[in-house]
Amino acid sequence: MRLTIREIAVFGMLGALMYASKMIMEVAPNVHLLGTFTIAFTVVYGKKALYPIYTYVILNGIFCGFAAWWIPYLYVWALLWGAVMLLPKKIPGKIRPFVYMAVCAAHGFLFGTLYAPVQALLYGLSFQGMIGWIVAGLPWDCIHGISNFFCGILIMPIVSVLKAAEKNIVRN
Repeated sequence: MRLTIREIAVFGMLGALMYASKMIMEVAPNVHLLGTFTIAFTVVYGKKALYPIYTYVILNGIFCGFAAWWIPYLYVWALLWGAVMLLPKKIPGKIRPFVYMAVCAAHGFLFGTLYAPVQALLYGLSFQGMIGWIVAGLPWDCIHGISNFFCGILIMPIVSVLKAAEKNIVRN
């Protein structure tokens, strides 16, 4: 995937936007726009959405530390990207927002479960220990899933803005 200079700039800014939005929303644990942005970028940019997603992941490591908590970020956002890439391209317009909101919510509900295997390996947890880790995090995953669902309301407006911006750039 060859990128233009414009794409490098746009994807860098979108990744920075993801990071900034996460930092701004840190006051509300597990409430953020990361799933919303990941889905919107994937709908608009397809495979190239990995650039802003991993820009966010790298920025997170740079500013918050490349520690054990960061390692699962290398795949948890790619799993959401992959789930969206697997969705049919011709989802009827009236249900499209709800499908994206449901996928966003599912990622939030499953975040701790997706995160747990690497944490178990890094911290030497047994399978039972990993299950215990998942169960202990369920209240946070519930907050994450519910907030992702409601934040997902913004997916289609973001998609519309990005597509309009792309059209405008291509015309000029």
